[in-house]
Amino acid sequence: MTDISLADLCIFAASEAFRGNGEVIATGVGPVPRLGASLAKLTHSPELMMTDGEAYLVEQPVPIGPRAYDDRKVAGYIPFSRFFDSAVWSGRRHAMVTPTQIDRFGQINLSRLGGTHEKPKTQMLGVRGFPGNTIYHPNSFFFPQHSARVFVPGEVDMISGVGYNPARRVAGGNYTGVDLRRILTNLCVIDFGGTGPEGMPAMRVISLHPGVTFDAVQAATGFALDRLDVLPETAMPTAEDLAIIAGLDPHGIRASVFKDNPPARPAVAQEQSA
Repeated sequence: MTDISLADLCIFAASEAFRGNGEVIATGVGPVPRLGASLAKLTHSPELMMTDGEAYLVEQPVPIGPRAYDDRKVAGYIPFSRFFDSAVWSGRRHAMVTPTQIDRFGQINLSRLGGTHEKPKTQMLGVRGFPGNTIYHPNSFFFPQHSARVFVPGEVDMISGVGYNPARRVAGGNYTGVDLRRILTNLCVIDFGGTGPEGMPAMRVISLHPGVTFDAVQAATGFALDRLDVLPETAMPTAEDLAIIAGLDPHGIRASVFKDNPPARPAVAQEQSA
């Protein structure tokens, strides 16, 4: 199949991050993570729970973009306070989000770039709920542009979410809920199956998108990455998966995730495999 876009490939890879999670709330923030979580529920992991993003659990994932509000198949009422009690603080949630920066420890930043805490060069959203989210329940990340400006050397400009940096851990603190699962980018899929300082988990490349080499991934990263000895190509979605994705994105919003909506398999890689 040559008509698979890079966005479709990433959505399919995102869905795999939710495989085998059990009966937890799957939260995808942004088109690729949200479509990935929805695809997972409609294919290999029907036990996942989902919300409409407001105050209700839903039987079926809600398509992205404009829609008839009453088309939701409501399964239960879950207002903000109940969502925190039943999902966030209890660990029964897996979120995939898109921060601005990440470092080798898995610490994320979506708060500020450059400058100081008092006078940042660029002020962004603040930490939002990420300190609590990264302490209490599993998290994964999506980055549409894999570069050393995103995968930064040293530490992120401001730590908005907890990672695996032993130097940042407070004596007596409870970090048992810190569970970073997958990182998905426009180049590859990464997990935390490597070994970092003091035996902490570290980033490990587990698959490469078509036409991408490990050297290219490493060159776009501000720190050394672990890798599998043999790196497979990231799996492609099937025709059935693509039909489900299209139904979940009737307005084609996923085509705007990457500039010019490139194919999953670049032309050079297609020619080499022909």
